[in-house]
Amino acid sequence: MNQVHPSAARGFALAAEAYERGRPEYPAALLGWLTGELALGPGAACVDLGAGTGKFTRLLVRTGAEVAAVEPVAEMRARLTGALPGVRALEGTAQAIPLADGAVDAVLCAQAFHWFASEEALAEIRRVLRPGGRLGLVWNVRDESVPWVAAMTAILAPFEGGTPRFHSGLWRRPFTGRLFTGPEETSFPHQHAGSPRDVIVDRSLSVSFIANLPAADKAEVERRLLELVAESPELRGRETVAVPYLTRAFRCVRLD
Repeated sequence: MNQVHPSAARGFALAAEAYERGRPEYPAALLGWLTGELALGPGAACVDLGAGTGKFTRLLVRTGAEVAAVEPVAEMRARLTGALPGVRALEGTAQAIPLADGAVDAVLCAQAFHWFASEEALAEIRRVLRPGGRLGLVWNVRDESVPWVAAMTAILAPFEGGTPRFHSGLWRRPFTGRLFTGPEETSFPHQHAGSPRDVIVDRSLSVSFIANLPAADKAEVERRLLELVAESPELRGRETVAVPYLTRAFRCVRLD
C-alpha cells in the first residue's frame, strides 16, 4: 500500500527541479548539533528519512558518518543519486524503512516529519535504531516577523487546505513518552540568499500544495509573487536577496 501522502507524492514529483533550486540549504552551525547532540561521526551510521533531493544529506555526509538516504518519490531520489553518487539511496517510507532492526545510530528527518508523524512511523524508526539511538527532526522556518516574508506566506496560505505542515504542531502528537523522549529544541538563525526567482518564486512553487494546483492557479501565484518582488522596497531591483529563516532542530532519544 502506498503510504506517502498524495499531496507529497504528486507535488514533489512535479516540483523536484524547483525544489532543488529554490529550497534553502542548512546552516553550518547545524553540523555541530549533528556531531554533538546526535553523536554523528566516523564509525556511526544514520538514515536521512524523506531525503528528497539530498539537501540535508549533503550535511550528514560532512559528519563522516555512514549515510543511507530513504526517499519514496522517484523523481526526488533520482536528483539525490545524481548529486551524491556515493550515498546509498533507497526507496522506502517512514512506515517501511528498508533496513534491518538496530541498523543505525540515528535517524534524521529534515523538512519531512510532518508528512508522516504517527505512532506507526515512530515505531518503525525505533525499530531501525540501536538501543539509545537518536531521532533528529529539522525544519527551516521562514521568519514571518519580516513584513515581506509575511506577505509571501499570505499568498500561499489560502491554498494550504489540510496539507500537513510544521506550523500546525500536529507532528508532536505521537510523542507520548512510550517510544521516544520528548523533542528537545535547538534553533539557529539562517538565511537563504539568491536571486528572487530562486529563493522566493521557485521556493514557493516547490511547496507541495502549490505544485499540485491547476496551471491557471499556479500561474496566478507566480504572478503575485513576482508582483511582491517588484513592489517591496527591500526586494525591488535586487539581483540577490536573502530570505530570513530560523532553523529549528529537535532531538529525541529511543526509549528501551
